[in-house]
Amino acid sequence: MSSKVYVTGIGIISAIGNNVAETLDSFNKMHSGVGTLEHIISRHQADTPVAEVKASNAELAVMAGFPKGHEDTRTALLGTIAAKEAVKSAGITDMKEFRTGIISATSVGGMGMTENLWMQYLDTEQSGPWLKFIESHECGDSTEAIADSLGIRDYLSTISTACSSSANSIMFGARMIKQGLLDRVVVGGVDSLSKFTINGFSTLMILSKEQCKPFDANRKGLNLGEGAGFIVIESEKAAKGKTIFCELTGYGNANDAYHQTASSPDGAGAYLAMEKAFNISGLKPADIDYINAHGTGTEINDLSEGTALDRMFDKKVPMISSTKAFTGHTLGACGGIEAVFSILAIKNNMVYPNLNLVTPMPELSFKPVTELKKDQKINNVLSNSFGFGGNTSALIFSRVKE
Repeated sequence: MSSKVYVTGIGIISAIGNNVAETLDSFNKMHSGVGTLEHIISRHQADTPVAEVKASNAELAVMAGFPKGHEDTRTALLGTIAAKEAVKSAGITDMKEFRTGIISATSVGGMGMTENLWMQYLDTEQSGPWLKFIESHECGDSTEAIADSLGIRDYLSTISTACSSSANSIMFGARMIKQGLLDRVVVGGVDSLSKFTINGFSTLMILSKEQCKPFDANRKGLNLGEGAGFIVIESEKAAKGKTIFCELTGYGNANDAYHQTASSPDGAGAYLAMEKAFNISGLKPADIDYINAHGTGTEINDLSEGTALDRMFDKKVPMISSTKAFTGHTLGACGGIEAVFSILAIKNNMVYPNLNLVTPMPELSFKPVTELKKDQKINNVLSNSFGFGGNTSALIFSRVKE
C-alpha cells in the first residue's frame, strides 16, 4: 500500500494543441481553439462555435500510430495520442515492471462514428460492412483500444459519469494505488464531438452562438469541444527515482441529486465534493493558490459553482479561472484535460486567463483572472468537474515538498 500518489506523466490533445508543448504555446499566445465545425456535417455548422481538434481521422491515425484499415473511432484515436504522450513523459518502457492499469473516461464513446452508420443499418436490413463498428458505440471500446496500444493488461476500467467522468477516473486510480491493488495507473479521459451531443445540448438551449464567457454576468452558454487528457499516477515504490510533476493529495465526489441536467442553485454537491477533497488532502482552503473552475459559461453552472466556492472559501477565493473558453467543454474529457492544466500550473508557476470576461457576476465575491499570470508560486491547485445528474468531483494537486 502507498500513502502517497505521485503524478509522473502527462499527455493532452485538444483544440489548442496536439501535445503539451503546443498547449503551452497556445496559453502563452492567449489563443482560443473555439471556431467553426469542420469534421461533422451538421445544420449547426454555421452558427454554433465549437472547439474542434484540427485534424482529420486519417491524420489522427498517423499521430496515434494506428495502421491503415484500422477499425477505431475518433474517440479511440484522440485517447491513444494523449495516453501515449503521458506514458512517454513518465519514462515508462516496460508495462510489466509494475502492476499497471488504465482507467479511461468518456461520455460519447464511439457514437461519433456509429451515428453516421444508422441509415446504412436501416437500408441494408441489418447486414453490411458497417457491422464491424457496432461494438465501438460502447464506451469501453476506446479504453480497450488505448490499452492495446499501450500494452496494458493488468487492469482496465471505463467510467462514464457525464462531465465528471475523467476526474472520477483519476480519483478511482488513486484509490486503487492507495489500497495496494495497482502500482501505477494511466487515468483521464477522452470525448469527440458528435451530432448527438451538438443536437442534445442545442435542445437544452445551453449552447452559445458566440465564444463562451465563463463567470460573466452576460454569459450565454457553453461551447462544446473535444480532446483527451491523461496522466500517469504512481505509488511511492513505482515513482522512486523518477521525475515527479506533483502529488495528487486530495479528491472527492458527491451528488446533489437536484436535477437530471441542472446543478443545484446553492451548489450543495460542489461544496460536498470540495469538502471531501480537503479532508483527504489535509489542506485548508487558505492553502489553495489557484482554482481551475468547471466554469462552463452557462447561467446555472457558473452561479452554482460560484456560490459553492464563496461558501467554501468564506468569500476569500484565491486566483481562479475557467479554461473552457480555450478548449470548449470537452464533456467526459474535461477532468483529464484540466488535470493536465492544473499540473502545468504548478510546474510552470502560471495561472491561465478566463477569456472573454467583461462584466463579473454581481452575485459572486470574486473576479476570475483575465490575463496570463507567470512567476506565480503555485503550490496547490483545486480542479473542479461537475456533471449532469448532479455528479460533482474535485481534485487537489500539490507541489512535492523538497
